[in-house]
Amino acid sequence: MTRIGAIIGLGVLALGPALPASAGGKFKAPEGCEVFTTVQLRGCQVSQHYRCEKDQPGDQWAVYLDQDGPFYASRVDAETRWVESYDLTTGERDTILSEADPASFTMLLATGRDDYDFRIKSSTGEVRHYTGWDTLTGEAVTIDGVVLERTRFDLTAEAEDGTVLWHRSGQQFVHHDWRLFFADQETFEAGSGETESRTDTPVDFAFPGDKGFLATEPSYDCNMTMTEAVLPLDGEGYRQ
Repeated sequence: MTRIGAIIGLGVLALGPALPASAGGKFKAPEGCEVFTTVQLRGCQVSQHYRCEKDQPGDQWAVYLDQDGPFYASRVDAETRWVESYDLTTGERDTILSEADPASFTMLLATGRDDYDFRIKSSTGEVRHYTGWDTLTGEAVTIDGVVLERTRFDLTAEAEDGTVLWHRSGQQFVHHDWRLFFADQETFEAGSGETESRTDTPVDFAFPGDKGFLATEPSYDCNMTMTEAVLPLDGEGYRQ
């Protein structure tokens, strides 16, 4: 099944009101939802960010697409706590199981650092434990007219028995008003010790009325030979 086919099937089986769709090459948000920005990213990806009337105040969705179509969707709350995510290629759904120290965007902005510790349960029954932190570096960056603040982060995922599944570290961006994280540069280390680095920095932001708003085709790095494995988008999936 192609990624497009997978997302159509998920609309019937799982995602319900959060299912996105494509119409004439344009992204179509679910009924009752409104896209506020479309972001072209390095690494041959484009993301759609939208809010839905039926969700809790402050909740928002992100859907990521590559050359094959939509492959990942996630919902976070006003504190950027990860509420749920979907692998649109497999149909797997992940949800919060427990939180020893919930993520807090408010804490990050107020103090310059936020630590978190939580567990996620997959629809396959797998439980994963995530621990990590974010810090503000004090550096502001303007990308396509949008002001972002750079952060550093460190995130580790472990299995129930404490085995390290992977470790991620590097830089990201935050947008104060949108209460969102965006990717920048990071290093991924698998539990086996293999490492890779990648850059998925935002390049273009399109808003309602702009050319490129709701575009479903990624624009950058798509002609490169894509030999790297895709970094996992679970746990803090909205962080890319």
